[in-house]
Amino acid sequence: MTSLRGRLFVILLAATGAIWLCAIGWISVGSRSELEHVLDARLQEAARMVHSLAMATGADGAMAGGAAAPAPLPLPADTGYERQLSCQIWSFDGRLIARSSGAPDAALTGESAGFSDREIEGETWRVYTIEDPAKGVRVAVGDRLGLRDRLVQDLVAGLAVPAVLVLPLLGLLIWLCLGRGLRPLSRAAADIAAREGEDMRPVAPDEAPREIQPLIDALNGLFAKVEAARAHEREITAFAAHELRTPLAGLKTQAQVALAAGDGELRGKALRQIIVSVDRTGRLVTQLLALARLDTGAVGTARDIALGALVRDMAEAVPHPPGVVTRLDPALAQSGRRVDRDMLALVLRNLQENAVQHMAAGEIHWRLEGADRLVIEDEGPGIPAGELALACQRFYRGRAASGSGSGLGLAIAQTAAARIGARLTLANRADRPGLRVTVDLGAGRSAAVRH
Repeated sequence: MTSLRGRLFVILLAATGAIWLCAIGWISVGSRSELEHVLDARLQEAARMVHSLAMATGADGAMAGGAAAPAPLPLPADTGYERQLSCQIWSFDGRLIARSSGAPDAALTGESAGFSDREIEGETWRVYTIEDPAKGVRVAVGDRLGLRDRLVQDLVAGLAVPAVLVLPLLGLLIWLCLGRGLRPLSRAAADIAAREGEDMRPVAPDEAPREIQPLIDALNGLFAKVEAARAHEREITAFAAHELRTPLAGLKTQAQVALAAGDGELRGKALRQIIVSVDRTGRLVTQLLALARLDTGAVGTARDIALGALVRDMAEAVPHPPGVVTRLDPALAQSGRRVDRDMLALVLRNLQENAVQHMAAGEIHWRLEGADRLVIEDEGPGIPAGELALACQRFYRGRAASGSGSGLGLAIAQTAAARIGARLTLANRADRPGLRVTVDLGAGRSAAVRH
């Protein structure tokens, strides 16, 4: 059942019915025990009463000796159960002196005195007997146990029948009360259903009960995340459009120059510029795809890698202009890590591209500090101290940045590092101009593995 209201209705109705049935069972067991005690006491009183009446009229053996037939005794007043009590008066020598009209022909009991049970003509009787040795008579009063069972059954029916009749009314009341209790949830659902797709306003609590307040808070949190994601997508789209416009315009201009140029040297220069613009555009597209992958939160499986080999592969994958050289510390060749290789490669490649992008000539140096810190240093202009905190923001390009950068490299490196539990730290070099970037691989889940 998918309806919360229907589910609660069934649970409450079933619980109420179960409680009622348990109460009926409890009352039935308790009433039977109490009823046995009360009816046994009634048998005793009835036997004493019959004995007193019989003795007051001289009902003894001598009196009965001349009787043509046993004299019937009057029955107690009818209470709705026919032949509730039956009595017999016997002499000690075994003669039936008198009996009630509902009493059986056979003797009610063979016991001398007290309570006894006896089966007569297929029915079980509960009998109480009084003996009077002075008069020589025995008075027996009994009732059928079937009548006692009927009394208990009628008592249980008196409880069960009203329950059956009241249950539909109780169900209706439960249904109406559940509808009223779930009304704030229905209002919140109606509010969300009536919204346009662009409406990400928080859902008003509207005096919602505490039980559904967490749901409303979760929905409002989800709306805030969706709105932030949409704003982020709009920002990326706007910046990407702006960044792609420049190289595309350059491509068109250089193509026009190449077409119009009659001089072969001028045509060759224009074609080379076209290649540069294509490379710039391709790098930007690659960065945007990497950024989209990072935004999905996807992380691969960690495995053991040779750190030195990965740094070398990423350094060689980035084209170097003349005069720019990358050197690796020999100690890197002996180091390894257990980490997501693709994410770490994304960090290293973007750091290498960032260093190459901002250098006209000089040396890029990769080395390992301690057990977990990987350091890259370049000989570029560095980043002004006031802009270091902003350098990893997306599409941020400082005053000292070259015009060919997109402002995504450091942002991608920082995001990818966070995915593998690493931490990126930027600082200007103290010994000479240039940028120093530290990748702390021990800040999160990465673990060192020595080869």
